[in-house]
Amino acid sequence: MSSLGKLLKWVTFLGEAFMALPIIGGTFIISFGWTPLVLAFIVHTVAVIVLYRERGPIAGNLLGILTSIVGWIPFVGWFMHAVTAVVLLFEGISRSRRTPRY
Repeated sequence: MSSLGKLLKWVTFLGEAFMALPIIGGTFIISFGWTPLVLAFIVHTVAVIVLYRERGPIAGNLLGILTSIVGWIPFVGWFMHAVTAVVLLFEGISRSRRTPRY
C-alpha cells in the first residue's frame, strides 16, 4: 500500500473514531448540519478508489460509505461509526506490519 493509501486509511479511521464518541461525535455531526457525514462519504469514496487501484483492503472504507449514509440515525449511526473505526484500525495495523511486495 502506498503512502497515500496508508494516509487515507488512517485519516478515515481517525474520523470514524471521533464520530463514534457517544456525545461528542453526535454533537459535532448535528452542530455542522450533518456535513461531516457528507465529507466522510467523499473521503471514503476516494479511499476506496485509491485502495482498489493499489489492491489494498477496501472493506473498512466500503463500510464507512454505508455508515455515512445511515449515520444520521441516532443509535444506529453511533454503532456503525464504532464498528467502522474498529475495522479500519485492524486493516491499517495489519497492512502496515506486512512487508512490501516488490
